[in-house]
Amino acid sequence: MGAVVSCIKSIFQTIGACLMAIVNGIGAVLQAIIAGIVSLFDIIISCLTCGRGGGRRSGGRSAV
Repeated sequence: MGAVVSCIKSIFQTIGACLMAIVNGIGAVLQAIIAGIVSLFDIIISCLTCGRGGGRRSGGRSAV
């Protein structure tokens, strides 16, 4: 009887590990998609602001 319980326990552990692998894979894909979208917006913003992201820091004036 103990062997049957052990076998069933092993089957459920295997199914659980498989489901966790699927969830981790989906999470990795979503993370890659979101990182790609963020990079795309970063490129668009950088292009629209002529690469000066964050305001007017370099004014070209020097202190004398």
